[in-house]
Amino acid sequence: MGKRLLPPVYEPKEVEAKWYRFWEEGKFFRGEVDPSRRPFCIVMPPPNVTGELHMGHALDNTLQDVLIRWRRMQGYTTLWVPGTDHAGIATQARVEAELAKEGLSRHDLGREKFLERVWQWKEKYGNTITMQLRRLGASCDWDRERFTMDEGCSRAVKEVFIRLYEEGLIYRGDYIVNWCPHCQTVISDIEVEHKETPGKLYYIRYPLTEGGFITIATTRPETMLGDTAVAVNPKDPRYREFIGKKAILPLVGRELPIIADEYVDMEFGSGALKVTPAHDPHDFEIGQRHHLPAVQVIGFDARMTAEAGERYRGLDRWEARRRVVEDLRAQGLLEKEEDIVHAVGHCYRCGEVVEPMISKQWFVRMKPLAEPAIAAVKEGRIRFIPERFTKIYLNWVENIKDWCISRQLWWGHRIPVWHCADCGQSTAARNGLDRCPHCGSSRVEQDPDVLDTWFSSALWPFSTLGWPEATPELKFFYPTSVLVTGRDIIFFWVARMIFMGLKFMGDVPFREVFIHGLVLDALGRKMSKSLGNGVDPLEVIESHGADSLRFMLVTGNTPGNDLRFHFERLDGARNFINKLWNASRFVLMNLDEGESLPRLGEVRLELVDRWIISRLQDVVERVTAYLEEYELGEAARLLYEFIWDEFCDWYIEMAKLRLYGSDPEARRTAQVVLKSVLGTCLKLLHPFIPFVTEEMWHQLEPESAPLIVQSWPAVEEKRKDAAAEAAVGILQEVVRAVRHLRAEMQVPPGKRATVILVTPEAEKMGLLEEHRRIVESLSAGELVLKETLLEKPVNAAHAVAAGVEIYLPLEGLIDVEKERARLQKELKELEEELARVRRKLDNPSFLAKAPAEVVAKERAKEEELEKNRLSLEKLLSFLEGV
Repeated sequence: MGKRLLPPVYEPKEVEAKWYRFWEEGKFFRGEVDPSRRPFCIVMPPPNVTGELHMGHALDNTLQDVLIRWRRMQGYTTLWVPGTDHAGIATQARVEAELAKEGLSRHDLGREKFLERVWQWKEKYGNTITMQLRRLGASCDWDRERFTMDEGCSRAVKEVFIRLYEEGLIYRGDYIVNWCPHCQTVISDIEVEHKETPGKLYYIRYPLTEGGFITIATTRPETMLGDTAVAVNPKDPRYREFIGKKAILPLVGRELPIIADEYVDMEFGSGALKVTPAHDPHDFEIGQRHHLPAVQVIGFDARMTAEAGERYRGLDRWEARRRVVEDLRAQGLLEKEEDIVHAVGHCYRCGEVVEPMISKQWFVRMKPLAEPAIAAVKEGRIRFIPERFTKIYLNWVENIKDWCISRQLWWGHRIPVWHCADCGQSTAARNGLDRCPHCGSSRVEQDPDVLDTWFSSALWPFSTLGWPEATPELKFFYPTSVLVTGRDIIFFWVARMIFMGLKFMGDVPFREVFIHGLVLDALGRKMSKSLGNGVDPLEVIESHGADSLRFMLVTGNTPGNDLRFHFERLDGARNFINKLWNASRFVLMNLDEGESLPRLGEVRLELVDRWIISRLQDVVERVTAYLEEYELGEAARLLYEFIWDEFCDWYIEMAKLRLYGSDPEARRTAQVVLKSVLGTCLKLLHPFIPFVTEEMWHQLEPESAPLIVQSWPAVEEKRKDAAAEAAVGILQEVVRAVRHLRAEMQVPPGKRATVILVTPEAEKMGLLEEHRRIVESLSAGELVLKETLLEKPVNAAHAVAAGVEIYLPLEGLIDVEKERARLQKELKELEEELARVRRKLDNPSFLAKAPAEVVAKERAKEEELEKNRLSLEKLLSFLEGV
């Protein structure tokens, strides 16, 4: 009979391209509305249309794909909705950079022509990341791919805005916002990254009109030019008599009232606060409470305005700081400076230091939207995994502020409000306006701003399913089943989707939120271009294959925790796939082409068959339970251990005796079990490593449907066999003990040895006798079985395993003198190294100066060396008596 053969080496490139094309062309990813089956739906967190696949995307989408493939095999009708985000700031910046190469700006083109260029750029480059996700193996329904500015999503955005506007939940007003001078737009509070930055605390004397001074402390002396008051805490006894008096603003000469406000921190600086309502959010609130004017001294270009005075007008804010400090010092008003490290807000997109500014912007009133979102989580209608993120979510939502949703960009959803130049009224409209509905004037113009990118992505779970139309997909798949996302966008995105889903669908957008951490480099640092420590997933796929990358990411994942990227772990994942490939190749080589095998229930199973099948039932049960609880890493780890250790290293080796023996019935039974167990393993592994498993399944079951649509394995209770597991466990313990003795005594691997096994227990003796060939084969030994020993063997290594005494006579196996000399030399070298480590640990200077992790590493080394020293001494002691 011919043999079914796999190539000797697994080549991921050929296999991956072939099978992804097969799956996509065969519509295996298609999510169908089928009321007879349970739905399972995930909406992909839409990556930026400017983006390329990075390790964060690779982790996030691998986890989603594992869940989708698993549920698909379980018989759910699954839908994984892919899509991309228009990424207002990032995309506009990219296109403006391209224009700059031509010596042009967006203003040279005008709004309409510029947007044409952005759409052209999107069509040319915007699909890069979706093509890369295919390389990863993402089984999305690409026929349903969405874009946050496609026609359907744009309609949903406009509808949501107008409904909120008509309910009074969207308003426009002058408030202090976070302004990015580089991106030239406002950004929301949660888009500001606060970085610990070295700075100075300047103590400045403000003269009093009645004589004397009051000293304030500030980190931003350039903003003092816009001060309109000095504030102190009414409970501060140092300043009680100052309240109601006036100070004179240095360098400007403006009189400032000294006011009392409980916001002032008595412990910070001097305990007196300069109040600059136009350039600090807390000062803005103080100004609102005390009806203070706001003087803007820094412009939207981050240069000083005319309000700052002629000496400073037009200066960059940092240059203005230097000049203000010089002038204060010259006038004797700079009391002192202190070096500090403080949190400074930076734009999360470009890294520029943001500038608080008063600006007319659009806002959403969040409190009315937050209340149902709080209740939904507290009542358990949405579950966070891990549970600790529930508290983080609730803490933010319960203290939420209004959301600034306008951005000073051209690329994005333009705010659907028209302003009348004659009567000053504003009107929201779905289809545009030619005339003002209030006064009839034709002098109406649409608001120039666009909506925050996160406004459209907040609607993603229902806009992608067809809302505001009542589509069959919306009715069937909403609420979606689970959201898989990183811990860094709980506030940006997760909370806002919950707000909008409850408001416009009357139900939560998803039942569960599976939070994962970030992918860090091997040193635990966030991957970034500035550090140059990023790892390109596509390069990894080229070198190791997509399955290796996926398996490494999943096995390193624990819900909510960050993951460190180690190339050693990547190599380990590839080694596992190669092990699986070689095991499959071995099974296929031992199946006879054209010969149909009986079913598992039609053959007489031996002890080791019952053992591996019983162990497999446990694995099926536990892997399924782990997946239900989103412990994907534990599920993958369990499969790794079972396949590598129990199936490959134990069962296949045991089965070889029958495969290569003369009994055709025993050979057939081994073939049936090997094929059955391998087939089940491929099913269990498919969600994690889909390409290689599909290839092996096709070779194993060429007449069957593809693995992607095979049924997920179910536990067969009748196949559980505790007695078989216990019996084989005894055989394994004995074999391990013999192998350990051989390794300890440096017995050459190919040298067969006499092994004496002693047990008075008839049951164990019968077990060892019946399965003598297995023990001998796996331990490279010739067994001598005895119930008792009248006299212990001379010159024999000894161990006890599973209640069985084991003796390994050394005569003829090793050169005792040579082995003793080797061990003595090794012990001497080890003791010298141990002494060196201990000298270092006894050195007070080393302990005081070395980083804690270095000291800990040396202590661990000392412990390991001491352990090895004792082991060597024990061996030498034994050999001294041989």
